[in-house]
Amino acid sequence: MSELTTISSGNLEATVDSMGAQLMSLRLDGAEYLWQGDERYWARRAPVLFPIVGCLRGDHAVSAQGDVSLKRHGIARLYEHRVVERDAAHVTYELSSGDETRKSFPFDFRLNMTYSVEGGRLAQTFRVTNTGEVDLPFTLGGHPAFNVPAPGGEGEAFSDYELVFPQRWTAVVPSIDEAGLHDFSSTHEVMRDSDRLPLSHELFERLLTMVLVDVPGRSVRLVGPSGHGVEMCFDGFDYLGVWTSSPDSPFVAIEPWVGCATAYDESDVFEEKRGTVTLAPGASYERTFTVRPL
Repeated sequence: MSELTTISSGNLEATVDSMGAQLMSLRLDGAEYLWQGDERYWARRAPVLFPIVGCLRGDHAVSAQGDVSLKRHGIARLYEHRVVERDAAHVTYELSSGDETRKSFPFDFRLNMTYSVEGGRLAQTFRVTNTGEVDLPFTLGGHPAFNVPAPGGEGEAFSDYELVFPQRWTAVVPSIDEAGLHDFSSTHEVMRDSDRLPLSHELFERLLTMVLVDVPGRSVRLVGPSGHGVEMCFDGFDYLGVWTSSPDSPFVAIEPWVGCATAYDESDVFEEKRGTVTLAPGASYERTFTVRPL
């Protein structure tokens, strides 16, 4: 049965659901920064993406171990995760492969998700261990969505918000079709020699999802005129998805990814997808991103 766990440190508090090991709330001084889910826009809040990010072509691929059949963002969000460690400021979950997961992803794995709060930041850590006897290919990522306007920014509009980067750069994003596949031969320049990317619903209507590659400093702030919002640091994640769901949705998802959806120039061999991590038997792989409410 699904179980909620709340962790806290100082004036920062987070709640996580064992179903999908999904972050459900992120509160600073009692004010909610995380999108709370609404079926009119998007019912989820911050799903864990594993063993794929985005979509496979036709939801299928082939691998050295047989057919892979995964819908958007994979299977981790669909299962109950077991709590294996918990204290006042952190909680660790575990999901292991079994007969059911092997029907769609024919590899053995253990996925541990750890959430911890300290120093005004939430850290979300992915740890993948290959529990099988063959190489384990996978990608992974986060998908937290944040309220816009942010607490403290009441009266601000969606179009008042922008992404602020640690230095000036030029950002070019691939086209994405309605099936969620990327076309890196057809790109859009969303920012030239700037450290700020203004957001608007029109931008998302036109681009669907922005996939930023090699963000300088691997950090970004989502802020409005008041300066309130969130800061995310994501060292080790080469892709950053930025998305909202509809022309009037009151949230923005900021998504650190290792890997991305299938692209037009890729085959349907699972091991050959962009950004795929290949883990030897017995080996582990770990990545962490942090969120600081502002």
